[in-house]
Amino acid sequence: MARYRGAVCRLCRRERIKLNLKGERCLTDKCALERRAYPPGQHGQGRGKASEYGRQLREKQKVRRIYGIQEKQFRAYFKEADRLKGVTGENLLLLLERRLDNMIYRMGYAASRSEARQLVRHGHFTVNGRRVDIPSYSTRQGDIIAVREKSKKVPAIVGAYEAASAKGIPGWLEVDAKAFSGTIKEMPKREDITMPIEEHLIVELYSK
Repeated sequence: MARYRGAVCRLCRRERIKLNLKGERCLTDKCALERRAYPPGQHGQGRGKASEYGRQLREKQKVRRIYGIQEKQFRAYFKEADRLKGVTGENLLLLLERRLDNMIYRMGYAASRSEARQLVRHGHFTVNGRRVDIPSYSTRQGDIIAVREKSKKVPAIVGAYEAASAKGIPGWLEVDAKAFSGTIKEMPKREDITMPIEEHLIVELYSK
């Protein structure tokens, strides 16, 4: 599947929000958004007010970039969310939160979702004792996600967990630092997703 290979800091500037695509760097004064808080490009500083369609498109792009998925896959998540009972926009975000790469990021075993995705693909994690190398794997309540024995000394995993522990792990997760594993105590709720996302705009965009 094609992936964005350009400078990820441009994406934060384009969406005018920190997408946490570069881990700890996003929290320092080296963050590109801190230095240039306007969209990239020749006309970045002169862009006027966006239309309603423009707002809807930007919201969709923002969520896609937060979770690091392509348009075709994102649309598939939307269709699934629309089939489920409840509010479609909330269903969409909760489906994205259930991805294995996101759970690993939330548990603190990766500095960013893109790093988590790479670590999963390299086979560093197990789910309920079984090796899983599919970043989009949909987790469930009660699942135990663990670092494989041979991967417990990988610097990226150890360093990311130490940094995440200092900031705190979400309450709906339980992480055993000594065992290098975590349990999904319960699935996250809409209020647990603290990024400023207006999911209703995405629903309006796809409903046209």
